[in-house]
Amino acid sequence: MTANGQQTAMLKTTEDARPENLGVDIGETEVHLRRFKGPVANMMTLLAVAISCFHIYANLIGIGSDQWLIAMHFAGLALLCSLGTPASDSRWAASKPALFIDLALGLIVFAATVFIIASETAIYRQGVRLSPEHWVAAAIVVFGAIELTRRTTGIIIPIIILVALAYASPLGQYVPGVLKFTGLSVETITFRSIFADDGMFGTIGRISATYVFMFILFGAFLVRSGAGNFIISIARLTAGRFVGGPGFVAVMASGLTGTVSGSAVANTVSTGVITIPLMKRSGFPPRFAAATEAAASTGGQLMPPIMGAGAFVMASNTQIPYLDIVAVSFLPAVVYFLSVAFFVRITAKKEGLTSIDEDDESPLDALKNGGPSFVIPIVVLIGLLVSGFTPVYAAGWAILSVVVASWMTPNRMGPRAIFEALALGARNMVMTGVLLVTIGLLVNVISMTGIGNTFSLVISDWAGGSLLISMILIAIASLVLGMGLPVTAAYIVLATLSAPALQALIQNSFLIDAMVAGTLPEAARAPFMLASPEAALQLAEPMSRGAASALLAATPPEALALIYPQALDASLVTAALLSAHMVIFWLSQDSNVTPPVCLTAFAAAAIAKTPPMATGFTAWKLSKGLYLMPLLFAYTPFLYGTPLEMVTIFLIAVIGVYALGAAMEGHMEAPLTWPERALTGAAGVALMWPQTPLLEIAGGLVLLVILVLNVRRDRAVSIPATAH
Repeated sequence: MTANGQQTAMLKTTEDARPENLGVDIGETEVHLRRFKGPVANMMTLLAVAISCFHIYANLIGIGSDQWLIAMHFAGLALLCSLGTPASDSRWAASKPALFIDLALGLIVFAATVFIIASETAIYRQGVRLSPEHWVAAAIVVFGAIELTRRTTGIIIPIIILVALAYASPLGQYVPGVLKFTGLSVETITFRSIFADDGMFGTIGRISATYVFMFILFGAFLVRSGAGNFIISIARLTAGRFVGGPGFVAVMASGLTGTVSGSAVANTVSTGVITIPLMKRSGFPPRFAAATEAAASTGGQLMPPIMGAGAFVMASNTQIPYLDIVAVSFLPAVVYFLSVAFFVRITAKKEGLTSIDEDDESPLDALKNGGPSFVIPIVVLIGLLVSGFTPVYAAGWAILSVVVASWMTPNRMGPRAIFEALALGARNMVMTGVLLVTIGLLVNVISMTGIGNTFSLVISDWAGGSLLISMILIAIASLVLGMGLPVTAAYIVLATLSAPALQALIQNSFLIDAMVAGTLPEAARAPFMLASPEAALQLAEPMSRGAASALLAATPPEALALIYPQALDASLVTAALLSAHMVIFWLSQDSNVTPPVCLTAFAAAAIAKTPPMATGFTAWKLSKGLYLMPLLFAYTPFLYGTPLEMVTIFLIAVIGVYALGAAMEGHMEAPLTWPERALTGAAGVALMWPQTPLLEIAGGLVLLVILVLNVRRDRAVSIPATAH
């Protein structure tokens, strides 16, 4: 399936994506491009329900190996994917012969997956040698996964995987320079691709089959219970009466929906069909309305407690509890949504818009009409996570609480609704599940060949030890990868390749702080003798920042690896690890809204009927928080400081992003003159410049003066607003 085909297919489903229409109809089921009716539709729905029931049993009740769980997870989704997603966009793909061929493909991949996993013991007995039938089954599994990934995500990921597999083979010896690899046997590559911890049925596959599936199923139950309608009602009631209210509704609704879906595109099409027309009717330019929805929906994957598959991968890679990642992600996510809301407010004032008409519904009515189905399960989920239960266990009880809570609303979930939610959960998981299992092929190559370490050294060399330049390089790589990879895949690849280098540079900044303060422990000074005995003698006294940086730059990486455990507290090492991964996680989201490939913006453009590319550029402008927050992660204790430090950074960041947004638009409550605009931009930069208290105070005072003058100007030249 081509990228254009994906985009067309996705946009065609926009009108069907209203929250009230997201349930699965037993009589007519749509999976990706194909529409089925009658017995075939029922078969597809039953298959989807069976897949969901298997995952619930395996994750909460069943006892078995992880490999069997992952294998059945992939096999079931592969069958559902092959039936629902044809091989091409041609008319022939809708014919019965094409359907039978795809059914055969799905059944063959299913059978081959079960056979190869069941043969693991026999393969070990043979001295890790593959017999002819094992070769056939393994080839079917590998190339079947690549083909199904092509159908669901386009051609880029399969090409990258095939190139990576070729690189791991003896062909790698023909690659010039530092990336040259002598190569492994095809048998070794094949075996490790399936059975290794980094392979298809390894760590990432386990995350997909456990955490990701259960949370996507939880989201499906919430959607089916009517929680989406409640979210939008609450957003209208709380934000709709302000100037720019419809835009605030889009931001709030997308933020709240993000706690359910964890998917930017799903967020866009589910809330955008309501918020974009609402913004257009109130006077917002159509392109801005679509861009606002796209930018806000992108933040859905950053908003706890459900942050998309990438957050679970991060928890696994870093061994930092998922609850801790969720906890430190809340304030940065709020800053991001406020940054989008500031653009909404400024644009509303520029366009001279007023508030929307008051809704007849009261907050109590909204709560009665669907509140419990959203509020109670989220409380249950967070409560269990805080109590120390695993995310999978918490998600299981949260799903049950959705059903119980729905009985307090008009949208009571009975057996049919539960059946539909189970089917919807499996269908929503098809692309993500197939992708995460298949991406194991790429991660396994990175692990086998050691190219990740080489890439990290290359980044460090190009950056010259500069943390900022390293982040810029990673941002560029993220943008390029994001043109062909979904954000989760982009995060996995980038984290595997560049997180070690980024973590080392952040740890170096901690070391420099200790050297400048003269607090470097005695045990950490000896390894510096390898680099510069004369300079190392100065470590007993405070050093200048320049001298400390020069000494670190001259110290071999092997020596630094010995220094980190001696010089840094374990909490600081963990903080550097978390900061590195969070930087990459946030930067990997930019492909949602950055042209030329930005499917979230394209989906919003289809709803607003605006040019997709122009909408993408506007969404990119509104999403600048994706680049600002990583700077704070790397240079400030925003993720690991004391509560006072974190709140202080949060407040300064909020003021800073407002200043930068106003400078970009040339407007606050009233237009800014060019000198005011320049001063506002400078104030924003001063506020966002890390660890410079005097600069931050000066920037805040300048911004306050300009804002006061601007508000007075607005009141002097405009008719008093009826609602603010």
